[in-house]
Amino acid sequence: MSTKLRLIILSFLQFFIWGSWLITIGAYWFQTKQWSGAQFGAIFSTMGIASIFMPSLMGIVADKWMNAEKLYGLLHILGGVVLLTIPMVADPGMFFWVILLNMIFYMPTLALSIAVSYSVLKREGFNIVKDYPPIRVWGTIGFIVAMWTVSLLGFEKSASQFYVAAAAAILLGFYSFTLPKCPPTAKDTPSRSLVDVLGLKSFALLRDTKMLTFFLFALLLGAALQLTNAYGDTFLHDFDKVPAYQDSFAVKYPAIIMSISQISETLFILAIPFFLRRFGIKQVMLFSMLAWVLRFGLLAYGTPDSPGIWLIVLSCIVYGMAFDFFNISGSLFVETQTASSIRASAQGLFMMMTNGFGAVLGSSVSGIVIEKYFTAADGITKDWHSIWLAFAAYALVIAVLFVVLFKHKHSPQEQDDAEPSEQLLSVNQA
Repeated sequence: MSTKLRLIILSFLQFFIWGSWLITIGAYWFQTKQWSGAQFGAIFSTMGIASIFMPSLMGIVADKWMNAEKLYGLLHILGGVVLLTIPMVADPGMFFWVILLNMIFYMPTLALSIAVSYSVLKREGFNIVKDYPPIRVWGTIGFIVAMWTVSLLGFEKSASQFYVAAAAAILLGFYSFTLPKCPPTAKDTPSRSLVDVLGLKSFALLRDTKMLTFFLFALLLGAALQLTNAYGDTFLHDFDKVPAYQDSFAVKYPAIIMSISQISETLFILAIPFFLRRFGIKQVMLFSMLAWVLRFGLLAYGTPDSPGIWLIVLSCIVYGMAFDFFNISGSLFVETQTASSIRASAQGLFMMMTNGFGAVLGSSVSGIVIEKYFTAADGITKDWHSIWLAFAAYALVIAVLFVVLFKHKHSPQEQDDAEPSEQLLSVNQA
């Protein structure tokens, strides 16, 4: 089996696991369990809480003590076992803790999958900028296949969605042990300080103004990343309260409609190398922020019937640019701007900012704002039009600040280089 095919299988299963429940957990929570909306906000914060410390911690382990592919596989097996227990949970409070435990195992695998893929590709002589996006696109396909599988099998409101995810997680866990070895890159590096001993050298990146600014915007944009995952499916389900929309395809199969977002990702992932070379990292990330503005703005005016449904579809198409142009391009930026001995840790730091602090910020603040300003007196009915416009305004403010504050000059050769800049090397060695 070729190297690329082996990494394609890894990427496919990595996101199949997540796609099996991430978008449809809201339907299970509200429609089947009929638990409260306030508690549901806490469920989506678990991804952020776990991402605050686990990606960086596991990145340190992979950099200094354990083969990345073995650590990756072990985490997936443990996460799969936890997923098997979720259908047994009957209390929303306990549900939070079980989901949090699963996220503790799953979230670091997102960064580790990148670290493993980059390590294998580089060792085999591939160019990560050219060769990784076509591999990563299969992760998006896996997410789509999972969403369609769960929706068409009628599992959107069922606990069976967690069994599907668990099977995929355990399978990927054992498969990971067959991957090419990715030994610790900093195992034999002499430690001269407590920071070195603990493997926390990647945090020195925050001493560089450009990298600090980059990670702060990663945090702010990370707050927007999970908003449509948390509320998109619920948004469409709410239309079933309107008789005119109850029989529409979008209301019956909201996961399939939302999967258009992931289909769009497959196209935009493949376009990343062109955009990086043509416009540079700053412009590509700015495109992402403006796409978030458009994404939320279109949802504000979308409805399940024509022509409103086309606004929802268009918002899903725009999502591909909004999500990929920051997440994938950001990971490539981190890869090309950091020393090899701390790259797994640096990827974990990036993940911590976006899916950690950013996700917690987005989940917590959005829940409070929606509850206080956009929910009717009955505590159930939500003003989705105003909610989406508020999210759009937030993304627009971030985009304006990014243009002003993030200083980075585009160099066409930068994306071809795997070595970090001299400036950041001096920071890393400090």
